[in-house]
Amino acid sequence: MAVRHRLVRRPPAAVWAVLADGSRYGDWVVGPSESRQDGSDWPRLGSTIEYTVRLGPWTGTGKTIVRDVDPPHRLELEADSGRLGTARIAIEVRPWGDDTLVIVDEHPLRGPGGRLHNTAVDALLQLRHRSMLARLAEVVESSRPVPGERV
Repeated sequence: MAVRHRLVRRPPAAVWAVLADGSRYGDWVVGPSESRQDGSDWPRLGSTIEYTVRLGPWTGTGKTIVRDVDPPHRLELEADSGRLGTARIAIEVRPWGDDTLVIVDEHPLRGPGGRLHNTAVDALLQLRHRSMLARLAEVVESSRPVPGERV
């Protein structure tokens, strides 16, 4: 299991505004070269975002499904990468003074990723999460203030 956290220097509502905007998924998630919402109801329970990943000459597609959501505190996703398997990604949004503590917890569920899960895979996930949380913080911190936010 790979758990990582990051302090974002904006209130939880600003973080949630980015997480709840499916059109911004590709701005903060590491991996997809492109993404598209399947409908406009993200992040409603069961809603999906389809994505494409390109690694050199290899191209793969997948989808991310909302498995649990408690706005503005928690978003739990299942990333389905086809033959590579699925993973659970839980994102927790906690107030931390005037800022927000974002905690990401990911682990493989099914497929080769689940069967081959080990500490080396967790180390790679930690690197991915470090980058993903940095991207999320950058997107949130550079976004316009949400209604009621002190600037």
